[in-house]
Amino acid sequence: MTHPAQPKASHFINGEYVEDTAGTPIPVIYAATGEQIATVHAATPAIVEQALSTAKAAQTAWAKMTGTERGRILRRAADIMRERNHDLSVLETYDTGKPLQETLVADATSGADALEYFGGLAASLTGEHIPLGEDWVYTKREALGLCVGIGAWNYPTQIACWKGAPALACGNSMVFKPSETTPLCALKVAEILIEAGAPAGVFNVVQGMGEVGGALVTDPRVDKVSLTGSVPTGKKVYAAAAEGMKHVTMELGGKSPLIIFDDADIDNAVGGAINGNFYSSGQVCSNGTRVFVQKGIKEKFLARLAERTGNAILGDPMDEATSFGPMVTENQMNIVLGYIEKGKEEGARLICGGKRADMDGYFIEPTVFADVTDDMTIAREEIFGPVMSVLDFDTEEEVVARANDTEFGLSAGVFTKDFTRAHRVIGNLEAGSCFINSYNDAPVEAPFGGVKASGVGRENSKEAIKHFSQVKSVYVRMGDVEAAF
Repeated sequence: MTHPAQPKASHFINGEYVEDTAGTPIPVIYAATGEQIATVHAATPAIVEQALSTAKAAQTAWAKMTGTERGRILRRAADIMRERNHDLSVLETYDTGKPLQETLVADATSGADALEYFGGLAASLTGEHIPLGEDWVYTKREALGLCVGIGAWNYPTQIACWKGAPALACGNSMVFKPSETTPLCALKVAEILIEAGAPAGVFNVVQGMGEVGGALVTDPRVDKVSLTGSVPTGKKVYAAAAEGMKHVTMELGGKSPLIIFDDADIDNAVGGAINGNFYSSGQVCSNGTRVFVQKGIKEKFLARLAERTGNAILGDPMDEATSFGPMVTENQMNIVLGYIEKGKEEGARLICGGKRADMDGYFIEPTVFADVTDDMTIAREEIFGPVMSVLDFDTEEEVVARANDTEFGLSAGVFTKDFTRAHRVIGNLEAGSCFINSYNDAPVEAPFGGVKASGVGRENSKEAIKHFSQVKSVYVRMGDVEAAF
């Protein structure tokens, strides 16, 4: 009997499931047990061609629909997604290994939020009228055309919607390539959009590794590339897109600072540090993995942190009591274990965790290092796992300089009761998505994205509309034209 996670086919093109078993088989491994639960096939050149030509052909009519009509379809898709939240959450857990306790509230729900939000905005995408005496100029906001979305493995449902919803709201079509590690959820998003009334070909999903991504990104018919991934991948994709003068959004990694002043509420600060390091077992790009704690509260903070980290429940992700899941793959687990060893070798003090959990699947205990210094590997490189580095600091000026001393600039957070200081410090931090007395909230209403090596462009909010559309300006002369001869 086939596993319930096995999709009807590998790809979703032109409104239906499509298979081509000539493509390289991609095993889908359930991270909680290590067992293979499904197989999909990487897109062959024929499949890539089918997806791109279909999306190109479907885009013109989609863009000609009114924003109200497009929005209605996106909002209907949001409703379907919410109705099926339980089943979609179970699939997300199979795809990623994240605990059901988390996926039930964070994944399909946030995907539905994006579809609803951009569905609501679609009818409001107007231009402006610019009076110039007797003459005037008007502007129109137009679709870019065919967009390619490339997903990461940590939020397969959410990323498909974060990219698909604004793209479709603006009248574009999309070919979406999920991560080969988590290929299942985006297919359901495509299926739901069709059910909600989206024309065939407007949102398509193809599977594959870097080779398929490369074929999509370099195709001359593609007008825009939106990628969520690592900085090295981002640099490659950005360069390839630049070659064809394509629009890009790059949502890349980070090594974000979370600064805790000694007047902070300790429990709230510990909660922020837990959310910023151990949610999704640490597999979140915006995580605040450098936790700077002012010396006055250091030991108190560490004691409370160790105590609360001890409450994590590692276990079967399908059990809603489980609050901490496995790494997404064996490879990712080994990468993270390597960083933990480096932390020990370089002299950081292990507070808790520090090893693979004694159970099936790719579980690593939530790990906290204290007495971390700025030059240690675990404080410089993105680990993408449940490893928190706690650093000490004395003064505000010192911690701001140290927090900014990184190639990354995705997120930053501050915990303090002094609001003047909170706003001043956030104002001085080089990061795109910031938090005061909180960490890692990502409502669709707010822009999300980084500065420096963490990327270009923004996802979510009205900002995303700017990244999935372009402005045409039209000069209208009401009188005669003067010319030199």
